Amino acid sequence: MRIFNTSGPNIQEEHYTIERTNLIDKGLQLVENKRYFTIWAPRQTGKSTYFRQLAEKLNEQNYNTVYFSVEGFSDFSVADTFDTFCRELKEQQNIDWKIETFKHFEHQITNCRDKKIVIIIDEIESLNPNIFGQFLHTIRNLYHTRHRHCLKSVILVGVSNIVGVVNDNASPFNITDNLNVPYFTDKEVFELLEQHENETGQLFEDKVKQKISQITANQPGLVNGFANKLVEDNLGNQNITYNDYLKIEDWYLTEAIDKNFSNILNKAKEQRNFVERLLFTEEKIPFEIDRDSIKLLHTNGLIKKDENGYVTFWVPFYKKRLYKAFYPYTNGEKANILRSIAVSELFDTNDKLILDKLIIGYKEYVKRRGFNVFREKDEKGNYQSIKESALIYSFETYIQAFLQVIDGKSYREADTGLGKSDLIINVKSIEYLIESKIYYYENQFLKGKKQLAYYCKSLGLKNGVYLVFYPNNVNYSKLVIEQTEIIENVSISTYLIEFDDAKW
Repeated sequence: MRIFNTSGPNIQEEHYTIERTNLIDKGLQLVENKRYFTIWAPRQTGKSTYFRQLAEKLNEQNYNTVYFSVEGFSDFSVADTFDTFCRELKEQQNIDWKIETFKHFEHQITNCRDKKIVIIIDEIESLNPNIFGQFLHTIRNLYHTRHRHCLKSVILVGVSNIVGVVNDNASPFNITDNLNVPYFTDKEVFELLEQHENETGQLFEDKVKQKISQITANQPGLVNGFANKLVEDNLGNQNITYNDYLKIEDWYLTEAIDKNFSNILNKAKEQRNFVERLLFTEEKIPFEIDRDSIKLLHTNGLIKKDENGYVTFWVPFYKKRLYKAFYPYTNGEKANILRSIAVSELFDTNDKLILDKLIIGYKEYVKRRGFNVFREKDEKGNYQSIKESALIYSFETYIQAFLQVIDGKSYREADTGLGKSDLIINVKSIEYLIESKIYYYENQFLKGKKQLAYYCKSLGLKNGVYLVFYPNNVNYSKLVIEQTEIIENVSISTYLIEFDDAKW
């Protein structure tokens, strides 16, 4: 029985596998046109699986394809590097060459005319930097005479944007010859999950499939990870339900040691203020790859360019975990909040939550404690986090304390939008979607309210809470008020939380 692969390239006989036919056809066409090209994508996109599938198809068309990784080769000599190449060439194509220098390599290639060799080098950015330039020079020379020898294509694969590294006026690796390996499509995710259903009879609820696709943004590694964990935890169950999914999502957000997220977190910490601007403000930042912070976070899979050319989060799962990772857990505020919550006053005679009283309690808490306790400091006492983060974290801490008292539940919605926090809480079997955000201008405020209603409706929720933090030094129009309205058949309760912008 096949399984969902969570490590390394797929082996079709052992793992559920999507054959990316259109992408393979593009690769085949580039090779047939004798192009030397690059494949760049962040980790966990399925690059290794893809180029192995491509190699298989090329071999079927009488190419002699050899692939190998140079990961860990940063101090390898030329001879050591070619030793690996020759060993893999012998193993994969039964071609026995002995090469120790670039000159010998060039000589071997130019004198070989009865084969069609394709070389695929993975983790190319790990090649010894002292020999990288000579490697490119050799490949460039061979490219210009490729119609006379056996080296029909060289494919460089990496997680960094290697196009910018290898591209120059004379390089064969032009920017137009970079093959992008995108994440799965929704259709491909469903197809992958359906392979398990067809082979085992165990079924995923449709909503589970949709949530896996949504929270992972269809990143192949995460899709397989979520699916594998769901199957492992539900052995013997005929159906995998939405409640089963919520348990796995909570595990991923609070317990899972995910090596890919660990890398994401480390990179996010390097650019903490920039990432927190994305998490807690609605500032529109143009996506410009030459900015160091953007390049670093994009090449590691955290951010991407949206349809309007601005920076946005790529994978909702990463955004959710970053909220938790940057939270200042040492402030002890939850204990202070718990003492002030009078549960008996927060529910009516029908045992329904009185939202107004809950928010009034939060406002009173804010007046007592302020927001600075939710800003993390370094060992020297300097603030590490931006001020906007404190606003969002203060409310979420208050809500979580309240839920702890009443045994309520919460989970974060998989939304990639900037500058707002979406939290669904379950209070005595009634669900509310709470959106907390910061006020910038009237149109943004009004538009956000309608978007919240639409979002609630798409999730099948009847209640939405629109919590807006606003600075006390701004004059507001009559439209910016606290009220409860019915929008798109959803009850939207708007609350305004004042903060003193001058005291930060």
